[in-house]
Amino acid sequence: MGSDSIIARARAEFHRTLLAEVLTIDQRGIPSNADRSSQISVAIAQGIAEQLGSHATEHRLAGQRAGSRFEQACEEFISSTFLPMQHLRPGKWTIGRTGVGIARYEQYQHLDGLARMARNDALLSTVLGNDYIIAPDIVIGREPESDEVINRPGLFVDSKHAVYSSLRAKNNELPILHASISCKWTIRSDRAQNARSEALNLIRNRKGRLPHIAVVTGEPMPSRIASIALGTGDIDCVYHFALPELVEALKGLEYPDAREMVEIMRNGRRLRDIADLPLDLAA
Repeated sequence: MGSDSIIARARAEFHRTLLAEVLTIDQRGIPSNADRSSQISVAIAQGIAEQLGSHATEHRLAGQRAGSRFEQACEEFISSTFLPMQHLRPGKWTIGRTGVGIARYEQYQHLDGLARMARNDALLSTVLGNDYIIAPDIVIGREPESDEVINRPGLFVDSKHAVYSSLRAKNNELPILHASISCKWTIRSDRAQNARSEALNLIRNRKGRLPHIAVVTGEPMPSRIASIALGTGDIDCVYHFALPELVEALKGLEYPDAREMVEIMRNGRRLRDIADLPLDLAA
């Protein structure tokens, strides 16, 4: 499988989308994902941008809008790669950016009741807080299946058995949350732990199976990526928008600690490329 593979083409289109608006370089040569106050951040980001073909422009999106466009590009990439993998992961899938809480999914439907009670009880609201109100950037849901579909190869279910499984439409009308994906175009210290906190809340508040929990980032600084990627138990993995380009950019720079950090994350299975995400979602 070379550059003609579906994932390779989708990855190239993903980068073209980012280069059109999100990954730009200003007149001083600073890429839009770099921390301009950090020499190492600027140098690494320049190395990545050069490989991807970014060019100088006076147009630069505001931070919030850049983040939104990054989310959109990630959603389009996942839709174009994961959805065609019906041979690996059959099902009726929905992919989108919610902007709303996760209570519409089967494992978290009880959170709606908590939210209603908290709105009507100031003391309860103080005790519960709002940590359980989670609105991921991108969600992947699976629709429950009818008995007709489940029994297509043979009689797997009947009226007396499997009466609680949420995959069976007879038992459950809500989609099942398959994956929660947080998109961080950059990772700044004041927001570094948002994704980890969101992941922990997804783990604590579920009733049923845990969804995939992933982070996609365009951050060039290995130390900032490590602030989310290192450790286990919350996030499945961090996916970089251009990991091979990040590795290559570091080869030409005198930052051995940064190179070592990337290798630690790669070898420790905590950091992968965006191209790995569709297959991991299908696992």
